[in-house]
Amino acid sequence: MPRDGGAPARLSEVVYDGIVTLIAQGDFALNTRLPSEAELSERFGASRPVVREALGRLRQDGLVVSRQGSGSYVRRQPDLAVLRFAQVRSLADVQRCFEFRAGLESVAASLAAERWEPDDLKQIEDALEALERCLGNGELGADEDQRFHEAIARATRNPYHVAVQSSLASHIAVGMNITRHLSRMRTPERIRAVQDEHVAIVDAIRRRDAGAAAEAMRRHVLNARQRMFEGV
Repeated sequence: MPRDGGAPARLSEVVYDGIVTLIAQGDFALNTRLPSEAELSERFGASRPVVREALGRLRQDGLVVSRQGSGSYVRRQPDLAVLRFAQVRSLADVQRCFEFRAGLESVAASLAAERWEPDDLKQIEDALEALERCLGNGELGADEDQRFHEAIARATRNPYHVAVQSSLASHIAVGMNITRHLSRMRTPERIRAVQDEHVAIVDAIRRRDAGAAAEAMRRHVLNARQRMFEGV
């Protein structure tokens, strides 16, 4: 099973894909015990060490939890809609990108709060207003969301933050598209809650409250990560 770039998938990734898909479809139901390593090994035609590696990744992504002496249990069930917007194999990469962003962008928000110049703040506020218009017009707003985060990176006055944000742009876009599509499929209150997170970030930056800006950004990115699997 090739990756997008043409490199063959590792067998553990194939097993990971299969288990995630079965969880999403409800074949392995929420809070139920997964089949044993031996059963999964037979089902996927893979060795037990390969199955063990796949289960380890599922634990890291918070989809399953191990109970000593009892096996692995389904902890979270991805919405089937998630699989419409991303290949299963890319979900783990998206999750790890969110994890990385939570640390990186919380620092960026903190620095932006301390260092912004009037033009920086205007760009951030303009980006927030663009997101508000998207909300009012029922538009996806993924590009506007990305510009919002890029404006905050520029306000750090640190070219490395800008460079990292730029280099991650394609990876970040995948996650933003997934979470914003999922939000649109749910209630207006859910969409409003996402925008309120953006407002909280800007309010803290505007007040030059570095700690509050960092926490608001960290919470926003981690909530986005959860939205893929928990409907937050």
